[in-house]
Amino acid sequence: DIKDVGHKYYLELELEDVLDKDSTVNCTAEVLYHLGNKNIAPDVQFTLEGELKSTEEADHVFYTRIRSLEKELVAENIPDSHGHVPPELEPLHLLAWVASGYLVWQNSTENTQLQLAQIKHVKQVKRSDEYLQFDYVVLLHEMVSQEIIPWEMTVLWHPRDGVQVTWNSRQPGHTSG
Repeated sequence: DIKDVGHKYYLELELEDVLDKDSTVNCTAEVLYHLGNKNIAPDVQFTLEGELKSTEEADHVFYTRIRSLEKELVAENIPDSHGHVPPELEPLHLLAWVASGYLVWQNSTENTQLQLAQIKHVKQVKRSDEYLQFDYVVLLHEMVSQEIIPWEMTVLWHPRDGVQVTWNSRQPGHTSG
């Protein structure tokens, strides 16, 4: 407890490389949840011991494939009701996973545990610049309350610059279950 500031947690964890399940790195982190104002994202400081596998080649393949499409990509229900993600949609799933991490961070409190449950809908938006843009509707599972929360987000991505969530909005009509 930090008087009049908030609660700070010290964490030690092991991160699994999403692209190489046999590869892990140790991570230490400090997370500070501010008192009172729930509109302030927690402060997070972390250190990785080691490196995760480079995604540069896979990023380039995905970027080139999406840029070469004649029609904008549209997809729904990723993963499907059986937990299956088609291999050609796995990069879109990973992109949503990273972008939803931003939503989780910005909207976390000590009493929540949000995680991406599903991409309900994603649509590519053509742009005149070199960025890829996707408009997502994702379902976030709030583990404590068991709510499923629809959330819209606009994501820009370029292999050189990474992921940017440029707009997001929690949607009404959440369900329990």
